[in-house]
Amino acid sequence: MIDTEQPEICIVLGTRPEIIKLAPIIRVCEQKGIPYSLIHTGQHYSEKLDAVFFEQLNLPEPDHNLEVGSQTHGFQTSEMLAGIEEILLEEQPDTVLVQGDTNSVLAGAIATSKLDIALGHVEAGLRSFDREMPEETNRVLTDHAADYLFAPTADAAELLRDEGIPEERIFMTGNTVVDAVYEHSDLASDRSDVLADLGLESTQYALVTAHRAENVDDRERFGGLLEGIDSVAQANDLEVVYPIHPRAEKQIDELEIPVPESIRLISPQDYLDFLRLEQAATIILTDSGGVQEEACIVGVPCVTLRKNTERPETLNVGANKLAGVDPDAIERATKEMLKMETTWENPFGDGTAAEQIIEISQAESREPET
Repeated sequence: MIDTEQPEICIVLGTRPEIIKLAPIIRVCEQKGIPYSLIHTGQHYSEKLDAVFFEQLNLPEPDHNLEVGSQTHGFQTSEMLAGIEEILLEEQPDTVLVQGDTNSVLAGAIATSKLDIALGHVEAGLRSFDREMPEETNRVLTDHAADYLFAPTADAAELLRDEGIPEERIFMTGNTVVDAVYEHSDLASDRSDVLADLGLESTQYALVTAHRAENVDDRERFGGLLEGIDSVAQANDLEVVYPIHPRAEKQIDELEIPVPESIRLISPQDYLDFLRLEQAATIILTDSGGVQEEACIVGVPCVTLRKNTERPETLNVGANKLAGVDPDAIERATKEMLKMETTWENPFGDGTAAEQIIEISQAESREPET
């Protein structure tokens, strides 16, 4: 944070994807000398998924850490809401920025909307149209509370208009994930030794991530997902590397889910190592929205282990295919994507989203009231 009594911008974050996608915005604030503060909700409570990202990305330590950790949705969100409100009442920033669709985002949005402070939603307008996903509720409510909606694509902006959000609140900026990938791709190639450490330098492999509650909390679904990935490995002579999320690892143990020998479980990776694994993968299978984006940007075909996605642009350009968790569907989708030409155009912007977001936030907050 810039040394000042009152920050102009307050940034709320709490999970690995938020840290990565907000890092470019933090850097723009640093470069332009804009006073800002960081509120970390502590939604991710694993060192591997949290603090190491600040250190590796050369980001300042958060000014506030609520250390909420893992709780039920209601308890977690209420704890965040109370903590964020207290900080905002003390700091009185001009603008609060939240990114994505987590409980941290919803808590930041509600707290800000009750105060005389502008709210900016980075990555606005994403929709899966699946109301069973808690993330869908978070993103819809945040969009309708926000003063500035920073849509990553034209499709996302159009969805916001369809929901009746006024045009003057919608800004198409691209996605800060592009800024992050562009800023760190060379660094990952040069500095990461993960391929050598895992013996993958001359090997074709599939990179897997699966952590969503609807996939890993159900024994049959999670087992089918792993069975499908095993079929992919056998049919295509691929090694499979699965950096396992603590939630998924816990469920494997508690639900006694067998893990096929073809699937190599490894510990969660820091950002540069994971980016390097993405860059060098033959194919990526995931239930993560952010990983779908990153796969598209780095030019690696992706199979999504869900029946829907809030990143339809990846489908439209041919970078991604939905498979769900049926083993046969996963194998068919992978076979199709392995044949795909990786010459698609990145639909998420040119890597200047963070600068646009800061410029818009400052310009809008300084407009005189009418």
